[in-house]
Amino acid sequence: MSAPSVLHTRLESRQDAKFMAKALRAALAGHGIDLPHGHALDLVAAQFGAKDWNVLAAQVPEERAAGPVSFRTTAPILRIFDEAKALDFYVGFLGFTLDWEHRFAPGLPLYAQVSRAGLVLHLSGHHGDATPGSTVFVAMEGVRAYNAELLAKQNPNMRPGVEALPWGQQMEVTDPFGNRIRFCEQRHGGG
Repeated sequence: MSAPSVLHTRLESRQDAKFMAKALRAALAGHGIDLPHGHALDLVAAQFGAKDWNVLAAQVPEERAAGPVSFRTTAPILRIFDEAKALDFYVGFLGFTLDWEHRFAPGLPLYAQVSRAGLVLHLSGHHGDATPGSTVFVAMEGVRAYNAELLAKQNPNMRPGVEALPWGQQMEVTDPFGNRIRFCEQRHGGG
């Protein structure tokens, strides 16, 4: 049996995928099948070759651009001072993937990209690229699951908790260089 075919259509926005999931649910309801919206979103994601809705949502923009200007990915630059500590924290502890590394010449500082589930961060050992001790705010889904994943690693230097705040559930981590990342599952309708 051959692998399922992937649609050769490019999604322009998450709204397109949500519309497809709504249409799928309506069609199945017409045949007496009640499918939760989340499952319909996962089925649509599978048609585009994604593991699930979260993976697909990270790959397509929130909405179509209203005009000729369109922003794609934001990649905050975080200053690092020790490459091994940086990779241990971002790849080993936080579970990011090292996408690429760059040096202008051997022995010069590292500039690298790490990513996970749609979040892209740049790490730089170059003076002037970023201010040490910066804070990055990351809106996300699944903050409690991510928190449980990090706590299971039993890192003696980082045991983050989840705090209930007026704008959502937030977990803050601090890298070895004083940079803070606030992962926040925002309340629907708020922010």
